[in-house]
Amino acid sequence: MRKAVLGLIWLLGLPGAVAPAGAQDTIKIGLLMTYTGQFTNAAAQMDDGIKLYMKQHGDLVAGKKIELTRKDTAGAPDQAKRLAQELLVNDHVDILAGFVITPEALAVAELATEAKKLTVVMNAATSIITLKSPYIVRSSLTLPQNCEVLGTWAFQNGVKKVFTLVSDYAPGLDAEAAFQRAYTAAGGEIIGSVRVPLANPDFSAFVQRAKDSGAEGIFVFVPGGSQPPALAKALVERGMDPIRSRSRDKESCPRRTRSERSAMRPSESSLPFTTTTTMTRR
Repeated sequence: MRKAVLGLIWLLGLPGAVAPAGAQDTIKIGLLMTYTGQFTNAAAQMDDGIKLYMKQHGDLVAGKKIELTRKDTAGAPDQAKRLAQELLVNDHVDILAGFVITPEALAVAELATEAKKLTVVMNAATSIITLKSPYIVRSSLTLPQNCEVLGTWAFQNGVKKVFTLVSDYAPGLDAEAAFQRAYTAAGGEIIGSVRVPLANPDFSAFVQRAKDSGAEGIFVFVPGGSQPPALAKALVERGMDPIRSRSRDKESCPRRTRSERSAMRPSESSLPFTTTTTMTRR
Protein backbone atom coordinates (compact mmCIF):
# COMPACT_ATOMS: atom_id res chain seq x y z
CA MET A 1 0.00 0.00 0.00
CA ARG A 2 2.90 2.38 0.77
CA LYS A 3 4.29 1.90 -2.73
CA ALA A 4 0.88 2.61 -4.22
CA VAL A 5 0.57 5.94 -2.39
CA LEU A 6 4.15 7.00 -3.12
CA GLY A 7 3.65 6.07 -6.77
CA LEU A 8 0.65 8.40 -6.99
CA ILE A 9 2.55 11.28 -5.35
CA TRP A 10 5.54 10.74 -7.66
CA LEU A 11 3.32 10.87 -10.72
CA LEU A 12 1.83 14.14 -9.54
CA GLY A 13 5.28 15.65 -9.42
CA LEU A 14 6.11 14.86 -13.04
CA PRO A 15 6.07 17.81 -15.45
CA GLY A 16 2.92 17.63 -17.56
CA ALA A 17 1.45 14.73 -15.59
CA VAL A 18 -1.85 16.62 -15.55
CA ALA A 19 -2.56 18.41 -18.82
CA PRO A 20 -3.91 21.73 -17.47
CA ALA A 21 -1.67 21.83 -14.38
CA GLY A 22 0.41 24.74 -15.62
CA ALA A 23 -2.65 27.02 -15.67
CA GLN A 24 -4.19 26.12 -12.32
CA ASP A 25 -3.30 26.20 -8.66
CA THR A 26 -5.25 23.10 -7.59
CA ILE A 27 -5.12 19.50 -8.81
CA LYS A 28 -8.37 17.66 -8.17
CA ILE A 29 -8.15 13.90 -7.59
CA GLY A 30 -11.16 11.62 -7.49
CA LEU A 31 -10.59 8.55 -5.30
CA LEU A 32 -12.73 5.57 -6.29
CA MET A 33 -12.40 2.94 -3.59
CA THR A 34 -14.35 0.25 -1.76
CA TYR A 35 -15.05 2.11 1.46
CA THR A 36 -17.92 -0.30 2.18
CA GLY A 37 -18.58 -3.93 1.26
CA GLN A 38 -16.29 -6.93 1.00
CA PHE A 39 -13.05 -5.13 0.19
CA THR A 40 -13.00 -2.36 2.80
CA ASN A 41 -9.67 -3.38 4.35
CA ALA A 42 -7.66 -2.58 1.24
CA ALA A 43 -9.44 0.74 0.73
CA ALA A 44 -8.88 1.70 4.37
CA GLN A 45 -5.16 0.92 4.14
CA MET A 46 -4.71 2.98 0.98
CA ASP A 47 -6.74 5.86 2.35
CA ASP A 48 -4.79 5.83 5.60
CA GLY A 49 -1.58 5.94 3.58
CA ILE A 50 -2.81 8.99 1.69
CA LYS A 51 -3.85 10.75 4.91
CA LEU A 52 -0.53 9.98 6.60
CA TYR A 53 1.53 11.24 3.67
CA MET A 54 -0.45 14.48 3.49
CA LYS A 55 -0.19 14.93 7.26
CA GLN A 56 3.58 14.55 7.12
CA HIS A 57 4.26 16.42 3.88
CA GLY A 58 1.31 18.74 3.42
CA ASP A 59 -1.12 19.05 0.52
CA LEU A 60 1.23 20.74 -1.96
CA VAL A 61 3.03 18.83 -4.74
CA ALA A 62 5.19 20.69 -7.24
CA GLY A 63 3.62 23.93 -6.05
CA LYS A 64 0.05 22.73 -6.65
CA LYS A 65 -2.55 22.18 -3.95
CA ILE A 66 -4.05 18.67 -3.89
CA GLU A 67 -7.80 18.41 -3.43
CA LEU A 68 -9.30 14.96 -2.85
CA THR A 69 -12.86 13.81 -3.51
CA ARG A 70 -13.71 10.36 -2.18
CA LYS A 71 -16.36 8.10 -3.70
CA ASP A 72 -17.47 4.70 -2.38
CA THR A 73 -17.76 2.08 -5.13
CA ALA A 74 -18.78 -0.69 -2.68
CA GLY A 75 -17.03 -3.19 -4.96
CA ALA A 76 -19.56 -2.73 -7.79
CA PRO A 77 -18.10 -2.09 -11.29
CA ASP A 78 -21.27 -0.36 -12.55
CA GLN A 79 -21.22 1.98 -9.58
CA ALA A 80 -17.51 2.68 -10.11
CA LYS A 81 -18.22 3.69 -13.70
CA ARG A 82 -21.14 5.93 -12.72
CA LEU A 83 -19.15 7.63 -9.97
CA ALA A 84 -16.19 8.13 -12.29
CA GLN A 85 -18.51 9.86 -14.75
CA GLU A 86 -19.79 12.12 -11.95
CA LEU A 87 -16.26 12.98 -10.89
CA LEU A 88 -15.29 13.90 -14.43
CA VAL A 89 -18.42 15.83 -15.39
CA ASN A 90 -19.60 17.39 -12.13
CA ASP A 91 -16.45 17.68 -10.02
CA HIS A 92 -14.07 18.31 -12.96
CA VAL A 93 -11.32 16.16 -11.46
CA ASP A 94 -7.93 16.07 -13.14
CA ILE A 95 -7.01 12.55 -12.03
CA LEU A 96 -8.90 9.38 -11.20
CA ALA A 97 -7.22 7.08 -8.66
CA GLY A 98 -7.83 4.15 -6.31
CA PHE A 99 -9.33 0.96 -7.76
CA VAL A 100 -9.03 -1.83 -5.23
CA ILE A 101 -10.37 -4.56 -7.55
CA THR A 102 -9.88 -5.33 -11.23
CA PRO A 103 -13.54 -5.22 -12.42
CA GLU A 104 -13.80 -1.60 -11.30
CA ALA A 105 -10.60 -0.55 -13.05
CA LEU A 106 -11.74 -2.22 -16.26
CA ALA A 107 -15.15 -0.55 -16.02
CA VAL A 108 -13.57 2.92 -15.89
CA ALA A 109 -10.91 2.40 -18.58
CA GLU A 110 -13.05 3.61 -21.48
CA LEU A 111 -14.06 6.76 -19.61
CA ALA A 112 -10.42 7.54 -18.88
CA THR A 113 -9.64 7.31 -22.58
CA GLU A 114 -12.60 9.42 -23.66
CA ALA A 115 -11.87 12.13 -21.08
CA LYS A 116 -8.09 11.89 -21.58
CA LYS A 117 -7.57 11.81 -17.83
CA LEU A 118 -4.66 10.25 -15.98
CA THR A 119 -5.97 7.21 -14.07
CA VAL A 120 -3.82 5.69 -11.34
CA VAL A 121 -4.58 2.09 -10.35
CA MET A 122 -3.29 1.74 -6.80
CA ASN A 123 -4.09 -1.92 -6.15
CA ALA A 124 -5.96 -3.95 -8.81
CA ALA A 125 -3.38 -6.37 -10.19
CA THR A 126 -4.72 -8.20 -13.25
CA SER A 127 -2.06 -7.75 -15.92
CA ILE A 128 -4.37 -6.59 -18.74
CA ILE A 129 -5.60 -3.43 -16.97
CA THR A 130 -2.97 -1.06 -18.31
CA LEU A 131 -3.62 -2.30 -21.85
CA LYS A 132 -7.21 -1.04 -21.72
CA SER A 133 -6.35 2.66 -21.85
CA PRO A 134 -3.25 4.69 -22.67
CA TYR A 135 -4.17 6.93 -19.73
CA ILE A 136 -3.92 4.19 -17.08
CA VAL A 137 -0.82 3.67 -14.97
CA ARG A 138 -0.41 1.28 -12.06
CA SER A 139 1.54 1.92 -8.85
CA SER A 140 1.13 -1.56 -7.33
CA LEU A 141 2.02 -4.84 -9.05
CA THR A 142 0.72 -7.50 -11.43
CA LEU A 143 -0.31 -11.00 -10.43
CA PRO A 144 2.29 -12.77 -12.61
CA GLN A 145 5.01 -11.02 -10.60
CA ASN A 146 3.89 -12.98 -7.53
CA CYS A 147 2.42 -16.13 -8.96
CA GLU A 148 5.15 -17.08 -11.42
CA VAL A 149 7.76 -16.82 -8.68
CA LEU A 150 5.53 -18.91 -6.42
CA GLY A 151 5.16 -21.58 -9.11
CA THR A 152 8.91 -21.91 -9.55
CA TRP A 153 9.49 -21.87 -5.79
CA ALA A 154 6.90 -24.59 -5.13
CA PHE A 155 8.55 -27.07 -7.51
CA GLN A 156 12.06 -26.25 -6.31
CA ASN A 157 10.93 -26.94 -2.74
CA GLY A 158 9.68 -30.44 -3.42
CA VAL A 159 6.05 -29.98 -4.43
CA LYS A 160 5.77 -32.11 -7.58
CA LYS A 161 1.98 -32.30 -8.07
CA VAL A 162 -0.39 -29.38 -7.55
CA PHE A 163 -4.13 -28.78 -7.69
CA THR A 164 -5.23 -25.21 -8.49
CA LEU A 165 -8.36 -23.60 -7.02
CA VAL A 166 -9.18 -20.04 -8.09
CA SER A 167 -12.12 -17.66 -8.18
CA ASP A 168 -13.71 -17.51 -11.62
CA TYR A 169 -13.02 -13.90 -12.61
CA ALA A 170 -10.18 -11.99 -14.28
CA PRO A 171 -7.69 -11.88 -11.36
CA GLY A 172 -8.24 -15.54 -10.51
CA LEU A 173 -7.69 -16.61 -14.12
CA ASP A 174 -4.61 -14.39 -14.38
CA ALA A 175 -3.16 -15.87 -11.18
CA GLU A 176 -3.96 -19.43 -12.28
CA ALA A 177 -2.32 -19.00 -15.69
CA ALA A 178 0.81 -17.38 -14.25
CA PHE A 179 1.30 -20.05 -11.57
CA GLN A 180 0.65 -22.95 -13.93
CA ARG A 181 2.96 -21.52 -16.58
CA ALA A 182 5.92 -21.20 -14.23
CA TYR A 183 5.22 -24.37 -12.27
CA THR A 184 5.01 -26.65 -15.32
CA ALA A 185 8.03 -24.95 -16.91
CA ALA A 186 10.00 -25.85 -13.77
CA GLY A 187 8.91 -29.49 -14.13
CA GLY A 188 5.79 -29.69 -11.96
CA GLU A 189 2.50 -31.39 -12.84
CA ILE A 190 -0.96 -29.82 -12.53
CA ILE A 191 -3.16 -32.81 -11.70
CA GLY A 192 -6.43 -30.94 -11.37
CA SER A 193 -8.03 -27.52 -11.25
CA VAL A 194 -11.32 -25.89 -10.36
CA ARG A 195 -12.72 -22.40 -10.82
CA VAL A 196 -15.02 -21.30 -8.02
CA PRO A 197 -17.97 -18.90 -8.57
CA LEU A 198 -17.03 -15.46 -7.31
CA ALA A 199 -19.99 -15.28 -4.92
CA ASN A 200 -19.33 -18.55 -3.13
CA PRO A 201 -19.51 -18.80 0.67
CA ASP A 202 -19.01 -22.58 0.85
CA PHE A 203 -15.77 -24.15 -0.37
CA SER A 204 -16.48 -27.65 0.98
CA ALA A 205 -17.05 -29.45 -2.33
CA PHE A 206 -14.15 -27.71 -4.05
CA VAL A 207 -11.68 -28.44 -1.25
CA GLN A 208 -12.81 -32.08 -1.18
CA ARG A 209 -12.01 -32.36 -4.90
CA ALA A 210 -8.55 -31.00 -4.22
CA LYS A 211 -7.98 -33.47 -1.39
CA ASP A 212 -9.23 -36.43 -3.44
CA SER A 213 -6.90 -35.51 -6.31
CA GLY A 214 -3.85 -36.74 -4.42
CA ALA A 215 -2.02 -33.46 -4.98
CA GLU A 216 0.96 -32.57 -2.83
CA GLY A 217 -0.04 -28.92 -2.84
CA ILE A 218 -2.88 -26.55 -3.62
CA PHE A 219 -2.53 -23.17 -5.28
CA VAL A 220 -5.41 -20.91 -4.25
CA PHE A 221 -6.57 -17.49 -5.34
CA VAL A 222 -9.68 -15.98 -3.76
CA PRO A 223 -10.67 -12.36 -3.10
CA GLY A 224 -10.35 -10.87 0.36
CA GLY A 225 -13.13 -10.34 2.87
CA SER A 226 -15.22 -13.32 3.95
CA GLN A 227 -13.83 -15.88 1.51
CA PRO A 228 -10.36 -16.58 3.01
CA PRO A 229 -11.77 -17.63 6.42
CA ALA A 230 -14.47 -19.71 4.70
CA LEU A 231 -11.78 -21.45 2.67
CA ALA A 232 -9.62 -22.00 5.75
CA LYS A 233 -12.58 -23.55 7.55
CA ALA A 234 -13.14 -26.00 4.70
CA LEU A 235 -9.44 -26.96 4.70
CA VAL A 236 -9.30 -27.56 8.45
CA GLU A 237 -12.52 -29.61 8.43
CA ARG A 238 -10.90 -31.97 5.92
CA GLY A 239 -7.67 -32.41 7.83
CA MET A 240 -5.70 -30.06 5.61
CA ASP A 241 -4.58 -27.57 8.25
CA PRO A 242 -1.17 -26.22 7.15
CA ILE A 243 -0.43 -24.69 10.57
CA ARG A 244 -0.91 -28.00 12.38
CA SER A 245 1.14 -29.83 9.74
CA ARG A 246 4.00 -27.36 10.13
CA SER A 247 3.95 -27.86 13.90
CA ARG A 248 4.35 -31.63 13.47
CA ASP A 249 7.26 -31.16 11.06
CA LYS A 250 8.96 -28.31 12.93
CA GLU A 251 11.75 -30.38 14.46
CA SER A 252 12.77 -31.83 11.10
CA CYS A 253 12.76 -28.45 9.29
CA PRO A 254 16.19 -26.89 8.68
CA ARG A 255 16.85 -23.47 10.15
CA ARG A 256 16.39 -20.80 7.44
CA THR A 257 18.13 -17.50 6.84
CA ARG A 258 16.20 -14.22 6.79
CA SER A 259 16.28 -14.12 2.98
CA GLU A 260 14.93 -17.67 2.77
CA ARG A 261 12.11 -16.83 5.18
CA SER A 262 11.31 -13.72 3.13
CA ALA A 263 11.07 -15.79 -0.05
CA MET A 264 8.50 -18.06 1.63
CA ARG A 265 6.10 -15.30 2.67
CA PRO A 266 3.79 -15.47 -0.37
CA SER A 267 2.92 -19.08 0.44
CA GLU A 268 2.16 -21.52 3.20
CA SER A 269 3.96 -24.80 2.71
CA SER A 270 4.07 -28.05 4.68
CA LEU A 271 4.23 -31.77 3.93
CA PRO A 272 2.78 -34.37 3.61
CA PHE A 273 0.04 -32.14 2.28
CA THR A 274 1.32 -28.76 1.19
CA THR A 275 -1.07 -25.86 0.89
CA THR A 276 0.49 -23.24 -1.33
CA THR A 277 -1.91 -20.36 -1.02
CA THR A 278 -2.32 -16.91 -2.49
CA MET A 279 -5.18 -15.09 -0.80
CA THR A 280 -5.49 -11.52 -1.98
CA ARG A 281 -7.80 -8.54 -2.55
CA ARG A 282 -7.70 -7.95 -6.27
